[in-house]
Amino acid sequence: MKRTVIKIDETLCNGCGLCVAGCHEGALQIIDGKARVISDSYCDGLGACIGQCPQNAIELIEKETEPFNLSGCPSAKTMTFEEPNHLQVSENQLFGSSLRQWPIQLHLVSPAAPYFQNADVVLAADCAAFSFGNFHARFLEHHSLAIACPKLDDKTDYVEKLIDLIDAAKINTLTVIVMEVPCCGGLLQLALKAKQTASRNIPVKCIVLSLQGEIIKEEWCS
Repeated sequence: MKRTVIKIDETLCNGCGLCVAGCHEGALQIIDGKARVISDSYCDGLGACIGQCPQNAIELIEKETEPFNLSGCPSAKTMTFEEPNHLQVSENQLFGSSLRQWPIQLHLVSPAAPYFQNADVVLAADCAAFSFGNFHARFLEHHSLAIACPKLDDKTDYVEKLIDLIDAAKINTLTVIVMEVPCCGGLLQLALKAKQTASRNIPVKCIVLSLQGEIIKEEWCS
């Protein structure tokens, strides 16, 4: 197939590695002192690495290549964590984590992942955990998680992904956590649209947080 990927001019590359840190898909590595693309299948073609290169050695090109392999990307590798132990907290971790899985971004999660099967799921706006200081203990215990931004994300497949969670993964409940800003309400609308379209009927709860981390509203949606 023909699609957009990056191309590195090795004559300009000085091997600084800044592009590697800027590639969220894990498509780049420093090999023999030069940045190289491990596989075109890991490159999503967005070019986030371009702005990191001080030598202007990276450009976007269109060519015949293999399709983007989302499941092969390290950031999308499905992982289930051991049950969190809040009594054992490391010196680098002020509070225990209740996160049960990886990945968490709605684009990357798979409804077939074991941690979604018959689970209680939290769908949170990206900003929610930064606003609510006790997010893990209050909302994540015994819940699986997906995060999304209704304003900045490409939401093309979000409703279908949520329908798959309801119908295929057979999740028990969906709790949508949004901020009080108007654009954040779009996440709840996506969830309600999925609920109305899905063949199964599950309870959906909406929690609205203030910008200073207070719970303004918490209610079950019809």
